[in-house]
Amino acid sequence: MKCIFFALISCTFSCAVKSQRAEDSIKATIQGLFTAMQQADGAGAVASFADSAVIQTIEKAKDGSIVVITDKVVDLGKQISAAPKGALDERISFDVINVDGPLAIAWTPYQFYYNGTFSHCGVNSFQLLRTAKGWKIQYIIDTRRKTGCR
Repeated sequence: MKCIFFALISCTFSCAVKSQRAEDSIKATIQGLFTAMQQADGAGAVASFADSAVIQTIEKAKDGSIVVITDKVVDLGKQISAAPKGALDERISFDVINVDGPLAIAWTPYQFYYNGTFSHCGVNSFQLLRTAKGWKIQYIIDTRRKTGCR
């Protein structure tokens, strides 16, 4: 009985440590994207994404309807490279990270500042894939608003 209890405790501890390591790596991948943005490093930002990644934004049209805008990762990289260093400052917090093997999700509320001035806020929803090169962003969709920020 003692052996079963010890094995159960050992497995629980081992699984918790592995999960924590995965969460730390996922956070580092996401933070790497935003660090690259602050540094105007378009290539560094693009390196955070998987080869077939999709970037989308949910916006409200002038008529009040909801539209989803899809961007290319390469275009995001160009926009980041064109910005002055330090101009793009997206401040995130990690609310939820869930991992199942090679798949992870992260929910990150954010506030975005351009040249030190508040621009908008919202939530990023990331889906990440564990690759041979580490965790990569496969999909991101975000909301944007001017009010209701925390």
